[in-house]
Amino acid sequence: MVARFLANAAALAIATALLPGITLSGGDLTNKVLAIAVVAVIFGVLNTLVKPLLKFISLPLVVVTLGLFLWVVNAIMLRATSAVAGQLGQPWHVDGWGAALLGSLVISVISGLVGGALKGDE
Repeated sequence: MVARFLANAAALAIATALLPGITLSGGDLTNKVLAIAVVAVIFGVLNTLVKPLLKFISLPLVVVTLGLFLWVVNAIMLRATSAVAGQLGQPWHVDGWGAALLGSLVISVISGLVGGALKGDE
């Protein structure tokens, strides 16, 4: 659980740094780190509670596209994370579907790599 949180936090921070459509505004480094931590918690909760339902509902599309529709499901989760973060006053935002699709790709790759490295250390 801690490894997944750290992997998500690292992936969200890297995607925020790399992609112009994902922004973290204002504050000093401490505030930005705390904001990324809060966003990682939101992301984790939504992925635990909402993503399985979305995957089930979209199962026919996932099968027809040979799994590629999961990329869209991940983008939906990223947009939902942005919406919840905004409601909670966090300065993290995803600007549109293009940024969400690219962000979901970056976050999937990075969290997979970091998560695998952290699990290997346990």
